[in-house]
Amino acid sequence: MTASKLDQLRAMTTVVADTGDIEAVRRLKPVDCTTNPTLLLKAVETPAYAGLVEEAIAWGKRQDGAGAVEAVCDRLAVTFGTELTKIVPGRVSTEVDADLSFDTEATLAKARAIIAAYEERGVGRERILIKIASTWEGIQAARVLQAEGIDCNLTLLFALPQAVAAADAKAFLISPFVGRILDWHVKAGGGPYTAETDPGVVSVKSIYAYYKAFGIKTVVMGASFRNIGEIEALAGCDRLTIGPGLLDELAGATGNLPRRLSPAASPQVGSPEGAKKITLDEKSFRFAMNEDAMATEKLAEGIRGFVKDLRSLRKLVAAKLDEAKAA
Repeated sequence: MTASKLDQLRAMTTVVADTGDIEAVRRLKPVDCTTNPTLLLKAVETPAYAGLVEEAIAWGKRQDGAGAVEAVCDRLAVTFGTELTKIVPGRVSTEVDADLSFDTEATLAKARAIIAAYEERGVGRERILIKIASTWEGIQAARVLQAEGIDCNLTLLFALPQAVAAADAKAFLISPFVGRILDWHVKAGGGPYTAETDPGVVSVKSIYAYYKAFGIKTVVMGASFRNIGEIEALAGCDRLTIGPGLLDELAGATGNLPRRLSPAASPQVGSPEGAKKITLDEKSFRFAMNEDAMATEKLAEGIRGFVKDLRSLRKLVAAKLDEAKAA
């Protein structure tokens, strides 16, 4: 019997679940799990997790001051993350508030607080990735955190300059987005695209090739997929984070899944097609991003989207806190 495409993928790539749905993670058995404010909001609104929410609200009811709502949101993120660490053997990514994306010091403070909260629950930092938007400020925060032994996942990454800066900061992992890059190009009138010519796939392949050419240890984890064709085109990438729907589709699909990416097949430094080393300071990073309309627009849009869902989560928590105090 032919193995499913999901099983074939697992043989060459670490499969990560892109969800806050604890039951989906339990069923799909990924190695790692990533969450974000959007996924956390969906999970909090799911009746199955009412008990976790009620615990956080009861805790929040005992907190003083205007920061109670934010503190409950942080507690919820760590609560869900702790539950996920009981299921996956690897790491869980927990995101720093997106409204801190342009504040290095605030990002550092939040990241350290998240790690401390996990450690209070007996979850070591080696099980957690702090997820930070790939702004210049976020990347500099990751540089400091990595030096402190706190591993980071740089997300909302759309272009090679972000990947180069992340590698220079010695980030543990980057999450280059695939589907959102495709979305931008389609909206701009591009295409039709095949899985191989998909601009998001091409972007991740170029980042992967650059990293392997220079022996960069930062993990490349493709993210934000629109279809299994994109996933198949990146088979062999270090890691791929995939939503439950596409994981189920891969689990039900058969047929040969060839390896498309491997360190050995990447262009080597010094060869005619080999990569050239890129050096970026803040000014050159910002200029390179400014030159890339897609990366600039999708980074800004991604931050706005996460902030919107973070605000919705805070609004939901505030209402529940008010109800609890009135009861």
